[in-house]
Amino acid sequence: MFTGIVTHLGVVESIVDGFGRTLEIAPLAPMEGLTVGASVAHAGICLTLVEFTDRGWRVEASAETLARTTLGGWRTGERINLERSLRLGDELGGHLVFGHVDGVAEILAIEDQPGGHRMVFSLPPTLAPLVAVKGSIAVDGVSLTVTEVAGDRFATVIVPHTWSVTTLGERRPGDRVNLEADMLARYVARQLAHHGFGALRD
Repeated sequence: MFTGIVTHLGVVESIVDGFGRTLEIAPLAPMEGLTVGASVAHAGICLTLVEFTDRGWRVEASAETLARTTLGGWRTGERINLERSLRLGDELGGHLVFGHVDGVAEILAIEDQPGGHRMVFSLPPTLAPLVAVKGSIAVDGVSLTVTEVAGDRFATVIVPHTWSVTTLGERRPGDRVNLEADMLARYVARQLAHHGFGALRD
């Protein structure tokens, strides 16, 4: 479980493909207290640390993860958002995030605005019922508030601090990002579908 408040950036140091993909990740600043078996969100993807290296750690991604996230397109040198798992008693600064990516979106536009940057993303049809204005969404592991929703797209405004301390400030139109819908919206939609008020596709 995570909060969508990115605490560190990391760099993909090496990639080995096999039945899945093994990656070596190097955080740009020390992340103390991690152990083998710990869960860390990598660009919003919950991955288990399987081994430590001189510069960081290794993680493994299954074929399912490669198919459903941007991880299959990562290259050596890519910078990613990192967040360690939530501990009981930690401050919940963003919103509750599983680290289970629901879909991949494309950045359609980035516009400078007073006090921030407006980013417009494509909205996969399966996620449309779960995204609402003023609701929460995780984009590459960053907890954001939805400011606009219109058909097959949604928008958020990124404040300068978030722009500077996450990879969102490095993104460009055409880039792909991981999306995770707010878990509360997910369960409400499931209950409504169960009671015949609409359908939610898996």
